[in-house]
Amino acid sequence: MTRSAILAALALSTALAGCNLAPKYERPGGAVPAALPQGGVYPAAASDAADVSQIGWRDFFLDPRLRGVIETGLANNRDLRVAAANVLQARAQYRVQRADLVPSTTISGSGTFTNNIFGAAGAAAGAGTGTGTGTGTGTGTGTGTGTGTGTGGSTGVGTGGAVGSTSSNVEFFSVNAGFSAFELDLFGRVRNLNRAALEQYFASEEAQRSTRISLIAEIATAWLTLASDQEQLRLSRETLKTFEETVRLTSAQFRIGVASELEARQAETNYQAARNDIAVLTTRVAQDQNALNLLVGTTVLAEQLPTALDDTPLTRDALPGDVSSEVLLRRPDVLQAEHQLIAQNANIGAARAAFFPRISLTATIGTISSALSGLFGGGSFTYTGSPSVGLPLFDGGRNAGNLDYAKASQQAAVATYERAIQTSFREVADALAQRGTIGEQVSAQTARAEAASIAARLSDARYRAGVDSFLTSLDAQRTAYSAQQQLVSTRLSRASNLVELYRSLGGGLR
Repeated sequence: MTRSAILAALALSTALAGCNLAPKYERPGGAVPAALPQGGVYPAAASDAADVSQIGWRDFFLDPRLRGVIETGLANNRDLRVAAANVLQARAQYRVQRADLVPSTTISGSGTFTNNIFGAAGAAAGAGTGTGTGTGTGTGTGTGTGTGTGTGGSTGVGTGGAVGSTSSNVEFFSVNAGFSAFELDLFGRVRNLNRAALEQYFASEEAQRSTRISLIAEIATAWLTLASDQEQLRLSRETLKTFEETVRLTSAQFRIGVASELEARQAETNYQAARNDIAVLTTRVAQDQNALNLLVGTTVLAEQLPTALDDTPLTRDALPGDVSSEVLLRRPDVLQAEHQLIAQNANIGAARAAFFPRISLTATIGTISSALSGLFGGGSFTYTGSPSVGLPLFDGGRNAGNLDYAKASQQAAVATYERAIQTSFREVADALAQRGTIGEQVSAQTARAEAASIAARLSDARYRAGVDSFLTSLDAQRTAYSAQQQLVSTRLSRASNLVELYRSLGGGLR
């Protein structure tokens, strides 16, 4: 192949570089309504609400202890490390695939030392017959005429067939640089495979971001749950003291005949129930701390652990209410699904290109010489070019099967992308629905707990004054205890709802 032919082939490859058999990508639409639910149970947007995705987690979480725990978790959580390693793997795989876009050039040098078997054969064939008196022995180089001196001074002529009698070795030295079987990507097969690898790399990055956001939310929720159980444990211990005093009083009254055994047993029932709650909550607090340590990846410092869950704000409350569903398209898990869809789109192009001719080129340039010192001398330059073309004629349906597989994978990726959007829509809608009523729930539970506490005190006073029965007093105590427990649980729901809304809207990237 001449040099001009090689250049022509490269020019043709460049001219057809824009040929791409992948289908044009269009983002699927219509999977969810254009706007998130509004009105009714759903709250209106706060006047000072900002873009959640632009609120860093350090600004969203107000408690310095919680911020410290989250920061430790981001540095030590093993799931986040796995996600980071997956990004590195995908990036390396993309670099491997991208290398096919350019020729892999190598340089090599060699020396050849070969014994000349023809030299030995020529020496043996150089024996001739002299003309004259006597016998002459002729020698020659190559195939030619030899002269011999016979006895009595006669001269004879002989024919010799010797080759290379002066040397028995052949030496060659060469240095070459070039590439082997470089595919001229006329139909975009290599470029589409490269695009697919790139989109998988982008998808792994979004997966890491999604893992990061979920980790922040999980750590915050675990921390708040521990705070709630600590508050429940404190409440149970305080209630146990009240019930213990009631048991002591009713037992003394029973001994002197003022109270019945029924009243004493009922008082003890409340007391033992509180004891059981303390045991359960003590176990739960330990389990909460274990769960938090697992999420953080190390043991959380004692000074960073919560001790109670009260009305103190732990997070920002000004989150948007009526937002467009377009905001969901910026969530990392949705972006991850979209990158995977684009990758499958590119795989269709690569599968289609397999039906067309595959042209590859092997080319080298170098120098060759019979002496090492003459490698770079004049006249030693050499080059080779070896193009090849392969067109599939019969492959048993392999290419058709690969194309069908690529199309089916693309359809599955579309469904996965749409499901990711639908899931995110539901998560945000659920969080907004709870947010629309959680304030009313906290207000009602607060008023209920205050009313129940007052009723318990009044009932106890009326019992001691002989106005009400002891059963009325015990029932008021149980109601007050239950109302306080429910208030703590409602406060946990409010705090967890804000964390979930922050996560589902894509917050926590900074």
